[in-house]
Amino acid sequence: MFSRKIYFYPDLPKGYQISQYELPICAGGGVEISVDGETRTIRLTRIHMEEDAGKNVHDVTAGGSGVDLNRAGVPLVEIVSEPDLRSIDEAIAYLKTLRAILMALGVNDGNLQEGSFRCDANVSVMPKGATRLGTRCELKNMNSFRFLRQAIDYEVRRQVELIEAGGKVEQETRLFDPDRGETRSMRSKEEAHDYRYFPEPDLPPVVVDDALVERIRRELPELPRARSARYQRDLGLSAQDAELLVVDKGIADFFDATLAEYGRAPDAAKRAVNWLNGDIARLANELGVEPAAWRIAPAQLAAILRLQDAQTIGGPGAKQVVEEVFRTGADPAEVVREKGLAQVSDEGAIESAVDRVLAASPSEVERYRGGNKKLLGFFVGQVMKEMKGKGNPAVVNALLKKKLGD
Repeated sequence: MFSRKIYFYPDLPKGYQISQYELPICAGGGVEISVDGETRTIRLTRIHMEEDAGKNVHDVTAGGSGVDLNRAGVPLVEIVSEPDLRSIDEAIAYLKTLRAILMALGVNDGNLQEGSFRCDANVSVMPKGATRLGTRCELKNMNSFRFLRQAIDYEVRRQVELIEAGGKVEQETRLFDPDRGETRSMRSKEEAHDYRYFPEPDLPPVVVDDALVERIRRELPELPRARSARYQRDLGLSAQDAELLVVDKGIADFFDATLAEYGRAPDAAKRAVNWLNGDIARLANELGVEPAAWRIAPAQLAAILRLQDAQTIGGPGAKQVVEEVFRTGADPAEVVREKGLAQVSDEGAIESAVDRVLAASPSEVERYRGGNKKLLGFFVGQVMKEMKGKGNPAVVNALLKKKLGD
């Protein structure tokens, strides 16, 4: 059932918001989060539908503000948690977990910058050892994990300083100013009775029968926590690697597709996840692109892994190929050919480079032969530098040990 929530604010020109009150879509439940190796369940109060309001835009002109009404009236889902979060890290973990679930369900694209996923954070403090929560202030429409961290940190410090100075926290809604790194008062915070809820007269009740609920339940996809557990159990991935994959359904789908293309070699999963959580994650962050917009495809990452298997390219060459393919979508084999990245395995060519390096490093050779075996890494690095990263590491190691008398 829908209700009218009555209030006046510039972002709601008609003076009321269609929402739900007595009968929300969902009540109860919880979201499991993991912080510093500890797993906790954050209880949910309710999940309900309502229409979005507009967006106040400040400093449009000197000393003036505007209202962007493009999203006004668009339906949204609000998920309300119980006051179970006890730290900034828990708040961030909760939101990231929730975001991953919604993206896995296909009901949200998780885009914070565009406002399709955002949060209102209620912040309160209480003395150590106390059991009664302090007066809360609501931080409105946070659309960045970084800004959320800064806003909560500032608000906690503001409330503590106010109380310790003998003041009193007033219940209100506050906005975060990222330029100044501070929150500022927006309006006093109303209680439910202040909104004068009453049944929406223009919308009849919507009856959802048990059969529909059960059908949806059966059609639910694998959720992130279950997917992470499967990766750890079946593929031997670490908890950290698995969690980094499932935080975005697009990345996890890319990973699965890569393994399907490449095959299930013993180390395939670890090698694929190292690229996805390493160089590919770095490039995606630099270019600001989501998985759907990546120019590299799972088949291309699988091809790069096979080029390494065949010793056509080594580690440094593979990094260059991944970067070029990610930026341009080019064929990996063509990139290797055009950029001359093919690995050198010819013993004669490698032996010449080894001889040059050893001749240029007599003191290091003497120290190595005197027992400082850790210098082997130095020699390998110098040979690889001499060969512009193209030397076959196995052949380089073998020849160095032979020349050094091992």
